[in-house]
Amino acid sequence: SNKFANNIFNLLFLGLLFLVLIVQIFMPTFVSIIAPGFVENVEKMELSISLTRITFPFLFFICLASFFSAILNSHNKFAAASAAPIILNIILIGVLLFSKSLGDNLVFYLSYGVSFAGFLQLVFLYKFVRKFYSLKFDFKIKTDSKIKVFFKKLLPSIFASGVTQINILVGTIIASFQASAVSYLYYADRIYQLPVGIIAVAAGTVLLPVMSKHLGVEDTAEAERAQNKVIGMTFALTLPFFVAFILIPDLIFDALFLHGAFTKEASLAASSVLSAYALGLIPIMLLRPVSYGFLARQDTYSPLIASVFGIGSNVFLKFLLYAEFGAAGLAYATAMGAWVTFAILGYLGFRKKYLRIDRSLIRIIFSTLISACILASFTYFMSSTIFNSIIYNEKLSAVLNLIALSVSGFVIYSTCFLIFIKIIFRSKIS
Repeated sequence: SNKFANNIFNLLFLGLLFLVLIVQIFMPTFVSIIAPGFVENVEKMELSISLTRITFPFLFFICLASFFSAILNSHNKFAAASAAPIILNIILIGVLLFSKSLGDNLVFYLSYGVSFAGFLQLVFLYKFVRKFYSLKFDFKIKTDSKIKVFFKKLLPSIFASGVTQINILVGTIIASFQASAVSYLYYADRIYQLPVGIIAVAAGTVLLPVMSKHLGVEDTAEAERAQNKVIGMTFALTLPFFVAFILIPDLIFDALFLHGAFTKEASLAASSVLSAYALGLIPIMLLRPVSYGFLARQDTYSPLIASVFGIGSNVFLKFLLYAEFGAAGLAYATAMGAWVTFAILGYLGFRKKYLRIDRSLIRIIFSTLISACILASFTYFMSSTIFNSIIYNEKLSAVLNLIALSVSGFVIYSTCFLIFIKIIFRSKIS
């Protein structure tokens, strides 16, 4: 109901406002906690504090915007919520167009742009959510039984959903003691998060309300069918990224970042981090559709249990591998922690009968694996022989190399997948 939604919004508003104010006041302590390696460098520390103060209000705006997105999703309206993040990209690109005239102040303008973009996203989504929700500020909130149940379910879900972010935060804390390690992790994570943001988040956003709707009318079979379709689609779309991140991470970084202060040495270091991250791409991508089988049944504690073990193993492995492999070791730990989380959650799903694999999903998985093997063979051969000798020797850029591999790889992979799924297995793709 609208009253319940308003109670949640007002609690969220007050809680976020209090958090942002406290962090702003104690920002030096906050930065020293998340980046202890910066403490000895006074100039770097002061810059980090200033930039974090500018960008931190983004948290306030984007969390409230996510609340509006959730309301829209519950009414099966996904377009506006999906389009909202574009605002941040437009603002940042707009600022970068003036990079030459802004000089050393560019980073400050980008930081202001982040917070401003968060505000614009909030306003943008509010215009759409008004059709379904009437906002009313009322800070005399009574915590009834519905509110208590909501937060009882919410808190474990927040922790479980933030596994990747928690792992990255721990990695950043450790990496802050090594020069350039934080940057390598950041650049690799930006590439790594591309399939996660495009595929996993989008698929999960659609799946949860659909499963909840079917389970609400006790149509378990249809809910499981929807879950298997999303798992299969996610897996099929993930494997090409996995192949690319494993086999040609250096080419990806050369094409995207190799200019200016980003040297070949930095490209190789960041690419090693990306290939390490890639080992955990499959479980990271599948965690959302699998976990939504629990969340749709209002079971938030099973994902929490899996997350606790995953984060614990990840933190332990980070300290173990960092000394030997540096920034790449932190990425290896993240990947292994993701597999631990996924394995435990999958086990609990089968045990509680929240996860059932049907024949259609098995066919998709089998077709995907064969197609990915063919794609990997093609990519390895082309990148190590033909493209490597022809394109670079004729002084064509790494960008053209990457585009050529991407287009040809897409054709090879999609053709093989369609052959296996439609002709050999005679399955319909829906």
